[in-house]
Amino acid sequence: MNELTPYQTIIGLEVHAQLKTDSKLFCGCHWQFGAQPNARTCPLCLGLPGALPVLNRKAVEFAIKLALAVEARIAQRTAFSRKNYFYPDLPKGYQISQFDSPIASSGKLKIRLNSGIKTIHIRRIHLEDDAGKSIHAESWVRENESLIDFNRCGVPLIEIVTEPELSTPGEASRFLQTIRQLLRYLDICDANMEVGNLRCDANISVRPHGGATWPGVKTEVKNMNSFRAVERALAYEQQRQIELLEHGEKILSDTLLWNEKAQVTESMRIKEQAHDYRYFPEPDLPPLKIDTSWLDKIKNEMPELPDARRDRFIRQYKLSRADADLFTATVELADFFEKVVVRIGDVRLVNTWVKTELLRSVNQSADEATPISADAFAELLDFVKQKKITAQSAKIVLVEMLTSEKAVAEIIHDKKLTLLSDANQLGVIVDQAIADNPDAVKHYRSGKRQLLNFFIGQVMKLTRTKADPEAAKKILLEKLDAE
Repeated sequence: MNELTPYQTIIGLEVHAQLKTDSKLFCGCHWQFGAQPNARTCPLCLGLPGALPVLNRKAVEFAIKLALAVEARIAQRTAFSRKNYFYPDLPKGYQISQFDSPIASSGKLKIRLNSGIKTIHIRRIHLEDDAGKSIHAESWVRENESLIDFNRCGVPLIEIVTEPELSTPGEASRFLQTIRQLLRYLDICDANMEVGNLRCDANISVRPHGGATWPGVKTEVKNMNSFRAVERALAYEQQRQIELLEHGEKILSDTLLWNEKAQVTESMRIKEQAHDYRYFPEPDLPPLKIDTSWLDKIKNEMPELPDARRDRFIRQYKLSRADADLFTATVELADFFEKVVVRIGDVRLVNTWVKTELLRSVNQSADEATPISADAFAELLDFVKQKKITAQSAKIVLVEMLTSEKAVAEIIHDKKLTLLSDANQLGVIVDQAIADNPDAVKHYRSGKRQLLNFFIGQVMKLTRTKADPEAAKKILLEKLDAE
């Protein structure tokens, strides 16, 4: 809420990111989204007696990479705990997590808002294994029944817990978008909310603006599987709490589910506190020590991060802030842009074609991967730069590239798009354009020089956009000015 409203909203996020490791956090099972239910499990995943966990080193390194990226304090010694609760998709009866010794704490992440930059502090980052998945709503599940898929049990998660510093649903959505970008740049998580490898729970509370104390309770909102859902769910819950306060009613400390279809939050259960989980040290895993040499090795493997790459693009390629934001939105698009620039050597040409032609032609946002290779796109722009085809012809080639696997040169040959620049051939076509438009010639010679563009257009029309515009212009001037 803003300063002009009577209520202030406070939001904190708990973000769960599934890590892109080859195996699960404590066993050797490989997990893949969409695999046959219960096909990616072992005795440890299923919580069978006698199965002992072995920590995945790569998962720890991924967590450290994120901690470095958000300037968090990395623990030299960390440990795992059992988080005890009963739920059908948790076969062990507990989750292996980190309680009082997270792998990292005290980080920060800057988010870009319309009003400027806001720094959101990160309370902690810790590792834990994921639970299974209860399936209710699929067409093949019988009414009043639920099925359980244990494939997801044991998949490594990073949980990122923010301080309660987000003030609006829009800020919460923006934080999620920023953390998704960072996870993808680090190449540690696919961060796709729609398939569940990036999930978010939100704690939200409202209080009278300027109030010295909290109203007393907060609610937790779950089941938000898109940025839009996060924003809508929190906006709804914000308004619901305000209305309760204004009517003198109590806000219950509920865990709520967002009903996307009805666009409302619905009570799931009374919100648990930490003591409800009866945390105690995981007896089957020793404490983990993160020594300086291991940390230095990971630091040396860190990629260029989004903010650093954005700033470099502005300095090195003289891009505007808006263009730099666009081209660094994803690491794939940033790599694509830079590869084409290196090959072509013309930043302005690449900027224009990626921004106004490529992304527009495929009707995509910068969040999506480009459907053609950087080498193929650079080859197309090289034809334009060398004036072997016109810009209009290049657009025709681009459309064909998006729908076929033909090479650029093959498309140009098949469609007969090679630039027409021969003076004799162009001269014949210019003569025809002049002969076909005697009134326009008369007006041009009486002083309406702007009609030159009309004649260039006529030449382009007669040649099906294959004429070299500059060569056509030169010949037109010679012939039109020769009275």
